[in-house]
Amino acid sequence: MSDLPKAGTVLCKLSDLDATGAKGLHLGDKGIFVVRSDQGIFGFVNSCPHVGVPLDMEPDEFISEFGGEIICSTHGARFRIEDGECVSGPCMGDVLEPVAVKVQDEMVILA
Repeated sequence: MSDLPKAGTVLCKLSDLDATGAKGLHLGDKGIFVVRSDQGIFGFVNSCPHVGVPLDMEPDEFISEFGGEIICSTHGARFRIEDGECVSGPCMGDVLEPVAVKVQDEMVILA
């Protein structure tokens, strides 16, 4: 994602993930989101590999109601949080485009 801002750009506070476990962001013309799981913080481009639509229908709603998976609100495809691989749905085996992120001083930043 060479058209994203430079590494070290602050995306959000870690606490911004408390309510839903995820946060959608716009960086220029790119929609991305960050999501938290027990394994860490992960970033992805907000685009379903099946049809290219944003995954969230409501702001910051990326996690399935059962938890533990990212869900596409358009057709219900489910993706593992840790690597973005589709594990259920029409794009099974495809992966979300990753965005490298890390936590520094309670802030989520581009890595």
